[in-house]
This record gives sequence, structure tokens and C-alpha cells, in this order.
Amino acid sequence: MLTNEYRYKLLSKLNADPSISQRKLASELGISLGKVNFCLKALVDVGLIKVENFRNSQNKSGYLYLLTPKGIEQKANITKKFLMAKIEEHDCLAKEIAEIQQSL
Repeated sequence: MLTNEYRYKLLSKLNADPSISQRKLASELGISLGKVNFCLKALVDVGLIKVENFRNSQNKSGYLYLLTPKGIEQKANITKKFLMAKIEEHDCLAKEIAEIQQSL
């Protein structure tokens, strides 16, 4: 299953470096190569990215992962949701820390 967190991270990394390899994505995200492949296929299937071969590359198996207009819009929406979730997590942790500090 492609969670919003992985969708956010994948779209962000692909937007920053469209020529990134699946192996490097897997390493940077801390997930398996198979999961990266599955997630990329899912993003292609829903039209958020398109995949193109390098034409002038020595590495003929190299690909460019380009965000579609729909992908750019989805990335913005997911980024907002991801940010809101992280802010909520931060607020909960700050409250918990304050409670622990008061009990000491």
C-alpha cells in the first residue's frame, strides 16, 4: 500500500532529481527496491508521474521520472497534509514533554 508519507517522499525526491535510480530511492527511503518499484508503478498507474528512457545516456536502463501536472498538484496537496500531520505530532510531543517536565 502506498501511504501518503511514501507518496510525499517519493514525489519530493523525484521532483528534486528526476534521474534518481530506484536503488538510490530505496536506500534513501529505507525501503526495499521491490517496494520502490511497486510504488513507482502505482504512481504511473494513477497518472502522477511518467517514465522516460534516457536517450543520450550510456546507461540505457536509466530512466527519468517526471511529475505530471496531476502529480505536481497531488504533491502540493500531499505536502500540505504531511505538514499538518507533522505539526500535529509535534504539538502532541511538546504537550507530552511539558507534562513530563511538570511531573519532575
